[in-house]
Order: sequence, then C-alpha cells, then structure tokens
Amino acid sequence: MPSTGRLLLVLGTITFLHAAYSTYEHLSLRKSLDLGTLTEHGMPIDITIETLASLLLLLVGVSLTAEPLKEVSWASEMRKRTIDAVDSRPAFATLNHRGSILFGDQQQQQQQ
Repeated sequence: MPSTGRLLLVLGTITFLHAAYSTYEHLSLRKSLDLGTLTEHGMPIDITIETLASLLLLLVGVSLTAEPLKEVSWASEMRKRTIDAVDSRPAFATLNHRGSILFGDQQQQQQQ
C-alpha cells in the first residue's frame, strides 16, 4: 500500500505543478492581450478541475503513506512510565514550613 500511496503523491505533485504552470500561462496570456482582470471571467474550468483532482490525489496519497495512528489512552501512557514518575507531583509541594527557618528573624523583629 505505501508504494501506491507514493505513486499517488508523485502523480498529485506533478499534476498540481502542471495546474500552477497552466494558471501562470493563462494569466500571462490575458495580461499580454489586455483582456482585463481575472475577476471578470474567472479561471478556465479545465485548470480548476485539474487543480481539484491533483489535491484529491495528494490527499489520498498522504493518507495511504501515513504511519498507523498510535494509541492514546491512559493505559498506553502508563506502560511507558514508572511509578516514581507518576507519583511525583512537584506542583503540590508545600513550602510553608520553610518560612520560619528562612525568615524567622524578620518575623520575630516585626512582632516586637
């Protein structure tokens, strides 16, 4: 299946680049003939269809060549971690007991 996906990626890329080149040629031809802006008449339908088809080919190619999705669950995460890594909670560390040791002199001076 990956070889089919790669083939679709290559074909999609080539057709997308061809659609981009065709768009450039069409716009330069309109500009050289003074036919006005693109908003008056729009792009030719064949270039639009080629662009959409190439995007569809690219989308299918990327989908076929992508690796399988990984399981995202609590059990799969717990297989990778140890109990020490799970049980350590630095966000819940209390530092209130250090205040009297660090700032004891200042608190006693302010009380007097």
